[in-house]
Amino acid sequence: MSESIKEIKEKLEKVTSKSDPFLLQCATDERKGVQKLIQQKEKWFKKQEALEEQFQEMMKYENTLYAKGIDLIAGIDEVGRGPLAGPVVSAAVILPPDFRALGLTDSKKLSEKKRESYYELILENALAVGVGIIGREDIDSLNIYHATRKAMESAIRELEKEPDYLLIDAMKLPNVSIPQIDIVSGDAKSISIAAASIVAKVTRDRLMKKLGEKFPAYGFEKHMGYGTKEHLDAIEKHGIIDEHRRSFSPIKEYVES
Repeated sequence: MSESIKEIKEKLEKVTSKSDPFLLQCATDERKGVQKLIQQKEKWFKKQEALEEQFQEMMKYENTLYAKGIDLIAGIDEVGRGPLAGPVVSAAVILPPDFRALGLTDSKKLSEKKRESYYELILENALAVGVGIIGREDIDSLNIYHATRKAMESAIRELEKEPDYLLIDAMKLPNVSIPQIDIVSGDAKSISIAAASIVAKVTRDRLMKKLGEKFPAYGFEKHMGYGTKEHLDAIEKHGIIDEHRRSFSPIKEYVES
């Protein structure tokens, strides 16, 4: 081969098939640099195969419903049940049957950069996206379980298309008449729920970052309202703000003291 190793590297980065003629040609090149590139490409193929297998596994619930003629499937998830401050946010997402996003999974397993990237991809391709946001006052008056349910119900109502079926992350919605199934750890088992987890997480994180700008002493943009040492120290020093959940310990004890 007449190409330099740098040129070969650039071409190999564009190869997506093991049967690509250029890849097969490179395999006969005895230069150590080229053989190293081939090994790297083989690792890339293995990673892609693993991601494809994961994606197909996470399509099981959707594919079962598609096979029954059920096309509008909404995945539903929430974020923000555990923090001491801020809202609980739920998202409902209806993806098209041909949607593909290798590596999409539970938002907690992804970096912020990847979440943002998937978020944009989901908004660009989803048939419908709904978001439900329930604030601190409702969380304190209803309790977090019922506030979460209310957020999910709100997200469903915000969808531009009415879903035929709901796939919900570990929650039943008895007030919603749409057929549904609750899936424990659903954000790691269903691509629709995973998409909803991304939308909910990115939406809430952005809200908490704005809260951090408004109240810089608390560091909300870092801990997103969870009970970290930094957050607890800030409460001890500056007191609580309206967004702190009065029904959650140690905020409850702080208010009562």
